[in-house]
Amino acid sequence: MHVICNVLCGYVKECGKQRGYSDYLIGSSYQLLWLQEHWLWELHLTKTSQAFSADNEASMSVAFGVSNWSKSVIKYQNVSRLCHTKSMVTVNGLFPGPRIVAREGDRLLIKVVNHVQNNISIHWHGIRQLGSGWADGPAYVTQCPIQTGQSYVYNFTIVGQRGTLFWHAHISWLRSTVYGPIIILPKQGVPYPFTKPYKEVPIIFGEWWNADPEAVITQALQTGGGPNVSDAYTINGLPGPLYNCSSKDTFKLKVKAGKTYLLRLINAALNDELFFSIANHTLTVVDVDAIYVKPFDTDTILIAPGQTTNVLLKTKSKYPNATFFMSARPYVTGQGTFDNSTVAGILEYEVRPHSIHSTNSLKNLSLFKPTLPALNDTSFATNFASKLRSLASPRFPANVPQKVDKQFFFTVGLGTSPCQKNQTCQGPTNGTKFAASVNNVSFTLPTTALLQAHFFGQSNGVYTPDFPTKPLLPFNYTGTPPNNTMVSNGTKVVVLPFNTSVELVLQDTSILGAESHPLHLHGFNFFVVGQGVWFMHCHLEVHTSWGLKMAWIVLDGKLPTQKLLPPPADLPKC
Repeated sequence: MHVICNVLCGYVKECGKQRGYSDYLIGSSYQLLWLQEHWLWELHLTKTSQAFSADNEASMSVAFGVSNWSKSVIKYQNVSRLCHTKSMVTVNGLFPGPRIVAREGDRLLIKVVNHVQNNISIHWHGIRQLGSGWADGPAYVTQCPIQTGQSYVYNFTIVGQRGTLFWHAHISWLRSTVYGPIIILPKQGVPYPFTKPYKEVPIIFGEWWNADPEAVITQALQTGGGPNVSDAYTINGLPGPLYNCSSKDTFKLKVKAGKTYLLRLINAALNDELFFSIANHTLTVVDVDAIYVKPFDTDTILIAPGQTTNVLLKTKSKYPNATFFMSARPYVTGQGTFDNSTVAGILEYEVRPHSIHSTNSLKNLSLFKPTLPALNDTSFATNFASKLRSLASPRFPANVPQKVDKQFFFTVGLGTSPCQKNQTCQGPTNGTKFAASVNNVSFTLPTTALLQAHFFGQSNGVYTPDFPTKPLLPFNYTGTPPNNTMVSNGTKVVVLPFNTSVELVLQDTSILGAESHPLHLHGFNFFVVGQGVWFMHCHLEVHTSWGLKMAWIVLDGKLPTQKLLPPPADLPKC
């Protein structure tokens, strides 16, 4: 895989004053969203039993405009699924968390207040953070985490982006419950480059764990083995009717005949790529990761953890006298354990008033189920990925750099690390633990934030600028694995001058078995990034925990607008 990145910066304009706010549901008209332009949104980490369903969508929307304040509270809440009640970390008492709705060009100020025992940080996944690297969110990379009883204001402007993204916790495995959609509408008066939808519906895939995911990954790291898997997948927080004790917790999407709906799909699952399909319906892919693509039709989509995909759903012209499952299950490329189950929601057609369809007939509708690809259908996955092409239109060009300043070659994959003395591990052998690496360097998170150390010139003892830009010992990457599978460990970074164009080749390896790695580079659209420190990691959470991650430092440019601003006064301390 070749990736060309152009390292640039953006100018962020401060503006606006505060006003009150209200929540609105996205429908066929957006006017209500922008009646009130400025407000404070606070995120509170909590635990709750509310879920994302068709009946309570409106209560979960957070509408932004121009310059907006918001507050989010992180707290514990009891939640019940699969006849199991547990206390878990949520934002504002919601699972999934509140939906953020903004327009391209809006400035967001989001105050996160931590009321739980866990340290927390929030990442605005896919936001380019041009000139606002302090707001990116990964713990110990751009900030120290927010400690219990503390708060932090994330301040950033959405520059040159529109589409679907999402926000999530970015420390340990807390994102298993702390996540929610980010919906970025085009600027006022700017149409979509596709059919205007009748309605827009966020659909976010996640997981339900009867156990505490924090305990799951802690145990896995201690024993060196693979982690236990979740107990169910979810659609908007609901497992659906295919799981025991779950029929009442089913996401239902009610639609009208002869309409076009925009489904904003988000995969917030920790470790699994997912196939998704709606029985007897065709989906038209129009946007991936907040980038317009050349539209194409498909019965099934494949969506990786951390990925978003917008699809158009054109409903049947007449009432079909049936209901339809909308189902998702994993695509598996590795040899480890996985949750081999299927989550389902239900697509229901609304009946017009005074319709010929009686109440009794509506209770006995046929139910159609989609045929999903096999768990290991790599042929489908390859064909689906090959259809993804940038729209590359005059309005939305793909400005790929034509001149390359630096060329890097990164291998990514699994490996091993030794057990501690007098310990028996559950890794590939009883003397090793599972590990993962980039160019055989398994990244060790520091105990202070990389960006803070870089800005204040205090890198000694925090990181070293000697990340290898190519494998130190080349080998047959997809052939017989080398005898030595041990990784090295360190906090090594790549340092780049401002405005550098980089060609990056990413090579998977077959060490301990070949496997897909959905790599996410913070701040990048694989063309543009601002100055500062940017985290790159596998979005299979277990691989990130094992060390498949690294960081880039982009130096300041010469102009004032090309320099990293000082940190905000409330930046959390380690």
